[in-house]
Amino acid sequence: MQGDLFQTQANLPLEKAEVSYWPQWLSQPDPLFCELVGAFNWQQRSLSIYGRTCLTPRLVAWCADDGVNYTYSGDTAPRQAWPIALLRLRRQLEVFCQVPFNGVLANYYRDGDDSMGWHSDDERSLGPRPCIASISLGAPRDFAFRPLNGGKQRHNICLDHGSLLIMQGETQKHWQHALPRRRRVNQPRLNLTFRHIID
Repeated sequence: MQGDLFQTQANLPLEKAEVSYWPQWLSQPDPLFCELVGAFNWQQRSLSIYGRTCLTPRLVAWCADDGVNYTYSGDTAPRQAWPIALLRLRRQLEVFCQVPFNGVLANYYRDGDDSMGWHSDDERSLGPRPCIASISLGAPRDFAFRPLNGGKQRHNICLDHGSLLIMQGETQKHWQHALPRRRRVNQPRLNLTFRHIID
């Protein structure tokens, strides 16, 4: 399932961050995309953002080990069991990242109108230096970074079908990320963000 890992790695030039990208980490992403789109109980969740309650502009699902819960933006996602195909991918990523992932937050972007706003994955349950392993399937989408301190430095990268992006170290302390709307995109995208929840 994995591609030619080491020849295609790119490290993003972000100060005080560790972000690496493999554009073709999965050698056969098409069947995985087709299988996983129908494997989740997708929901449009209500989140509390800056004191306002709003619906997520995408569909989400949380898969995790028994007893592993994840709360973000005031919402605790209901846990679903791991699909078999996702367990295989989890094991590969655990070996590759040397991290015992125990949950994955899946996001389904139906088209370019679906998006994710600026945020950091800085919940206490992720620990002080979390490793987030993000697999992208489906339509390529732009992924943006900006400094948490309000600096002008920005960085955009297009996340391709079958790619892997890893954020670790101090990244969440110093940077926010987002998936902006792209009205010209008319195909769906599935994103799998593997995490290790510590409490």
